[in-house]
Amino acid sequence: MMRMLLKTGLIALGVVCVSVWAHATIAAERPNVVLMLADNLGFGDIGAYGGGEILGTPSPNLDSLAADGLMLTQFFVEPGCTPSRAGLMTGRYSVRSGLNSIIVAGTPQTLKDEEFTIAELFKKQGYATGMMGKWHLGQEAQSLPTNQGFDSYDVGILETTDGTLYPESMRRSGMSEAAIQKSQPYIWASNEAGELERVRPYDLAYRDQIEGDIARAASQFIEAKAQEEAPFFLYVGWSSVHYPTGVSDAFRGRSAAGRYGDMFIEHDHSVGMVLDAIDAAGISDNTIVVYISDNGPVAHEGNNHDFLGSSAGPFRGEVGDVLEGSLRVPGMVRWPGKIPARKSNEMVSIHDFLPTFAALVNDSLPADRAIDGRNQLPFFMGVSEKSAREDYLAFIDGEIAAVRWRHWRLYPKQIIASSGNPSAHGVYATRAEGTGYPAIFNIARDPREEMNVVGTEAWVIGAYMKIVGEYQASIRAYPNPQGFSLTTFPR
Repeated sequence: MMRMLLKTGLIALGVVCVSVWAHATIAAERPNVVLMLADNLGFGDIGAYGGGEILGTPSPNLDSLAADGLMLTQFFVEPGCTPSRAGLMTGRYSVRSGLNSIIVAGTPQTLKDEEFTIAELFKKQGYATGMMGKWHLGQEAQSLPTNQGFDSYDVGILETTDGTLYPESMRRSGMSEAAIQKSQPYIWASNEAGELERVRPYDLAYRDQIEGDIARAASQFIEAKAQEEAPFFLYVGWSSVHYPTGVSDAFRGRSAAGRYGDMFIEHDHSVGMVLDAIDAAGISDNTIVVYISDNGPVAHEGNNHDFLGSSAGPFRGEVGDVLEGSLRVPGMVRWPGKIPARKSNEMVSIHDFLPTFAALVNDSLPADRAIDGRNQLPFFMGVSEKSAREDYLAFIDGEIAAVRWRHWRLYPKQIIASSGNPSAHGVYATRAEGTGYPAIFNIARDPREEMNVVGTEAWVIGAYMKIVGEYQASIRAYPNPQGFSLTTFPR
């Protein structure tokens, strides 16, 4: 018995020593980081995840990235653009920063100055930090990328691509030109002083060009920063595959899947441009590349039927709800020679990148707030076969709306599809009270969540209550700010 205990202790000590050595080695190397975030890309769109050629949308660059790195098949995000971006930047569930619903013009939501972001982490460590593309975390001065840790911002979309549709819709509604111009979204860029300036209107004509411009700006940033001594952190917020469909002339008609397919093929090409820039700069071996999506698909949002293509793969769900297909999206992490190339079904969330990057650069996070992300560096590096996570919370309107534990998903209120044709989930869905018990679905056996097993697997409620209880204890210690709702207002 003593020999067995000694052997077990030595093995555990060896794992700890390897982990400490790996952390120290990585911190000394100070790798570059390129983080790419797709918009509304579902689990089933990419070839490596079951889409690609089958859907008329070949994705050779994304498939190659998946093959060369860690391909995550249980990567989770929040139900919409703003919440996921807030969770990514802060490592916290979006309710903790008051950003748990999609920012719409006229609402008070904005990223506060006191939040600590990934860009601020890297900047503190002497990294050059840059961003291109979609931000969607507020337009107040305190919220802008250059006031949240980024040295530069280019081809900037502060809002969302929806805005390109508004002027046309407002004209049809008889609104004045003054009102229309006031709602017109713009493309932004930072000047040498770090101040943002308008570059041009973000309209339907430019919608067709912007993905290529984001890719070119990102490639130029990589080329320039690779010549400098300091490492860099680059955040690329793609505009695709968000509606309305945008595709340049070079890619029009390339896909059997119509305009959406054309847009997806151009998106894959744009990702390839960034990967090629890394290779051309000779920094592939010392650059971590992350590719993720912000939420699941918008399968039923159409403008003259030009956007009917995004796929949740084997799952149900759309942006705005908390079904599996809304929250489970592609996730890939590549670092040649450091992160073993493999496919894993271990659970990772968008919140995990901040603490993981903090471990990467051997830094700590603020201790005066709740951090929901978990350090996944040992798992990414192959030191541990297991992820640091086996549970995950999702919120709607500030409420816990779904709990994921291992391969079960539990709902305090069930998600009900809209009536009409088509019947849809996402922002069209409703939530319904049950009979005092949560609905339980076994995702491994029932990925489309069609059979509520609360009557036969109610024992899972014990884990559910523990996860919810830990979250409730955390908000007693660190209360959430007053949330904002578009349907419920203070009396």
